[in-house]
Amino acid sequence: MTGDTAAETGWAKINLALHVRRRRADGYHDIETIFAFADFGDGLAVRAADDVTLTIAGRFGAGLPVDGGNLVLRAAAALAEACGIKAGAALALDKRLPVASGIGGGSADAAAALRLLNRFWNIGADETALRAIAATLGADVPACVGSRTQRGDGAGERLRALADDDLRGKSVLLVNPGLPLATGAVFAAWDGIDRGPLAEGPPLAAAQAGRNDLEAAAVSLCPAIGTVLGALDGFGASLSRMSGSGATCFALFDLPSDAQAARAAIAAAYPDWWVAAGRLH
Repeated sequence: MTGDTAAETGWAKINLALHVRRRRADGYHDIETIFAFADFGDGLAVRAADDVTLTIAGRFGAGLPVDGGNLVLRAAAALAEACGIKAGAALALDKRLPVASGIGGGSADAAAALRLLNRFWNIGADETALRAIAATLGADVPACVGSRTQRGDGAGERLRALADDDLRGKSVLLVNPGLPLATGAVFAAWDGIDRGPLAEGPPLAAAQAGRNDLEAAAVSLCPAIGTVLGALDGFGASLSRMSGSGATCFALFDLPSDAQAARAAIAAAYPDWWVAAGRLH
């Protein structure tokens, strides 16, 4: 091991655009998306132990499983099996991001576990190897391993790095109405219409020209998303939209002061909502 303790962050994932092209026979959907990541997220720490265990705390930790159904423990088990590891690890998750909210909380935590235990167990696997393990855990987990601006195709697991000069460091505001929304239910409510491909080119421009094809379905299931999107209007954002399958929505700003002003105004008007501001990294 590299030490007695270590820590990682499960960075909040944002789908700047999400085009759903078709339903596949295997139950997944072919999508085209642009992934970006905020500079905040869930915290994951580890210390030496005889067995692999998980404890969960934090604002959104209540009720989450701490057994083999949790993606963090599934990631730990997959990494240990793939690399022949017999060591233990006491994992502690600080759940700061809303659950079932379209910003990759579980996927980001699983990816953080892969990165963290790769170091802690002194495995030395590269990102390609970690992504291969991540692909067995969920469609968004491979993108969360690198947590950088990428285009995702297929079910989201076919990744291509994007030059992000027009995005890096841009201020971001995330807003969630405090209502969980199951990804499967949103995809099931999608109308099945292929509205065309996601543009190539610089990611911000491509996203601005794009859309989130799940937004209408999500709003039909959770009308509060429409309220969130309306609340984000009028603050001068360069882009605002729902992320993933919802219910979290985002807005991008050129100036941190504009993001903070929007954050303060929305938090005051809707004190029960989760509101967080930071930067894209």
